[in-house]
Amino acid sequence: MFDSLTDNLGGIFDRLKKRGALKEADVREVMREVRIALLEADVALPVVKDFIAKVTSRAIGEKVMKSVSPGQMVVKIVNDYLVEMLGSDAVGINLAAVAPVPILMVGLQGSGKTTTAAKIAKRLKEKDNKKVMMASLDIYRPAAMEQLRVLGEQIGVATLPVIDGQMPVDIAARALTAAKLQGMDVVLLDTAGRLHIDQTLMAEVVGVKKATNPHETLLVVDSLTGQDAVNVAKAFSDQIGITGVVLTRMDGDGRGGAALSMRAVTGQPIKLVGVGEKLEDIEDFHPDRIASRILGMGDVVSLVEKAAETIEAEEADLMIRKMKKGQFDFDDLRAQLRQMKKLGGMSSILGMLPGVGKIKKQMATANIDDSMLKRQEAIINSMTPGERGQPRLLNASRKKRIAAGSGVTVQEINKLIKMQKQMAGMMKKMGKMGGRGMPLPGQLPPGMEGLLPK
Repeated sequence: MFDSLTDNLGGIFDRLKKRGALKEADVREVMREVRIALLEADVALPVVKDFIAKVTSRAIGEKVMKSVSPGQMVVKIVNDYLVEMLGSDAVGINLAAVAPVPILMVGLQGSGKTTTAAKIAKRLKEKDNKKVMMASLDIYRPAAMEQLRVLGEQIGVATLPVIDGQMPVDIAARALTAAKLQGMDVVLLDTAGRLHIDQTLMAEVVGVKKATNPHETLLVVDSLTGQDAVNVAKAFSDQIGITGVVLTRMDGDGRGGAALSMRAVTGQPIKLVGVGEKLEDIEDFHPDRIASRILGMGDVVSLVEKAAETIEAEEADLMIRKMKKGQFDFDDLRAQLRQMKKLGGMSSILGMLPGVGKIKKQMATANIDDSMLKRQEAIINSMTPGERGQPRLLNASRKKRIAAGSGVTVQEINKLIKMQKQMAGMMKKMGKMGGRGMPLPGQLPPGMEGLLPK
């Protein structure tokens, strides 16, 4: 999402760090470049003006000018104010109310509101152990209620049965009554959207809000719509009143300005972000971690948390035991490739590692993407159990057979064998070190370097 902004700011700050002592003119020149980078990323002009004024005021202070590394100090100041712009602290969904807690989902049509309602329901059910009901109040969009019902079946969450001819306010009241009778903890009310803001839409949502008195009113906004997303957020905030924002499609190729502007424009926190199409692809919004990613410092904390959620304890124990013995065969490599896919693929992982901008560009040039992980797994699947357990058995004739079976070239098989050997060597070293030895910032995991173009 923030790739272009990260690249632009990275270039600006790289030049800044190379300078020795900084003069006020140097700081102002850098801030002009930062201003342009933020505007190009579609950050709202008033937000940019306020941000630049605050950073400049602090960056030309005496302590910075006389600092041992003034360039680094300026970067830290930018980071601090980025965090402030994004909302300082992570704020989750507030369920501190009498059950069933009503949560009203609002937004324009096409923002991903219905899918987001299902994602939140799944998250509340699985992470918070809550009994959840979903109700569609969209009587206009064809099959909107059916869509929510199907999503509810997929995640094992109850949905309110449809009664033809009911108006949104009546459906909402029936949903609250049904949720209370069935002992639900939370009821998610998915309102109708429009292709653009109009007074009919606003009046309807205001009516539902008055009737249900929701504890949370979450605005769902498509982050790829840039400045339009900010305008939509302002309109909903002013006319309806919201308690938080959910940004969808944060895994897309947009410029990121919506995320940077949202808190300042609405005065409400971004609570969650959608990071993919799957129903589990929704995450808490952490301002400090997002700021680090924007400045190319990575987000290792989120990566570790994600890994902890997806790695099976038994698999981890087995890997540790094998590591201590210095063992790492193709079965282990296949398990690692599958783990990478669970974590969101190579691009998702690299996006969370510090200082990997240049590596990502190299990978793009070499056409290395998640399809490569599938090809590598196909190669391993074409091996016999004996070959997977004893890589040394792979002679020329076996490689040809595996190449034919997996639809790749012998060259690709040789690359994978080289990668397995490098990772086996790394595992042996880590085993001797007691499991320590993570890659340095900006490095790919050992064995992956061979995939990059020379």
